[in-house]
Amino acid sequence: MNLINALILGLVQGLTEFLPISSSAHIRIVGEWLGTGADPGAAFTAITQLGTESAVLIYFWKDIVRIASRWFGSLLRRIPRDDPDARMGWLVILGSIPIVVLGLIFQTAIETTLRSLWIVAGTLIGFGILLGIADLVGKKSRRLKELTWGDGIIFGFAQALALIPGVSRSGGTITAGLFMGYQRRAAARYSFLLAVPAVFGSGLFQLYKSIKDPCVTASKAVLSSTACTPEIFSPVETAAATIVAFGVGLLVIAFFMGYISRRSFLPFVIYRIALGVLLIVLLSTGVMTA
Repeated sequence: MNLINALILGLVQGLTEFLPISSSAHIRIVGEWLGTGADPGAAFTAITQLGTESAVLIYFWKDIVRIASRWFGSLLRRIPRDDPDARMGWLVILGSIPIVVLGLIFQTAIETTLRSLWIVAGTLIGFGILLGIADLVGKKSRRLKELTWGDGIIFGFAQALALIPGVSRSGGTITAGLFMGYQRRAAARYSFLLAVPAVFGSGLFQLYKSIKDPCVTASKAVLSSTACTPEIFSPVETAAATIVAFGVGLLVIAFFMGYISRRSFLPFVIYRIALGVLLIVLLSTGVMTA
């Protein structure tokens, strides 16, 4: 059953990572519904995100290779510093700094307090409303070639908000992009490119920690205890979930990029609010515990 649960969570990760509905919130909620006995954890979420982020590498391979090569070329002064692709490389680096710094500073809170389902419910609703407002009032006229250094910093802090389950990495950055007047497709494209270094960094760090120390201290889940308990999923189960997340994620990227070229984010806004309200009801009635 543990392998089946891991595969289900991998499927959930692949389905939700690129949609503005928060994959970490869904992993957190579905993990409870499956009866795994506990929150699947920040480490499991981060490692399975390696699968979905590998899907980004495949889908945007030509873009990523071009940007990386032009950026390296600018370092060697073979490419002009103002080359659009070289500049995009610097903007991705700049936008990745906030999530790295804040992730390290608030690591303990991210792995404990912020994973409370009450917080997840609140962020699902609150940031769902913000996404709806941004999609409604945003001019949706600016393209990525108009991206400024200031916009890059704003995108970076918007991505950092995704450290809180329920915000959504793509949802936060796309919302910021829409408020700044960027086209839906442009905001989503930059959101996915911006996530590559952050997600791979986080996933590889959590993978290193899980290999180095296969136990997690109960103090991370229960602050009054220091006993050591094994991770919920074994390395094999986590690897299987990651592979599933990769395959499903690749299909979802293709769907999502085509969808937002023609339609609004309203269905995702409605879904976020409905799920958040349902979660509050389940928590209030004792059906689920935070």
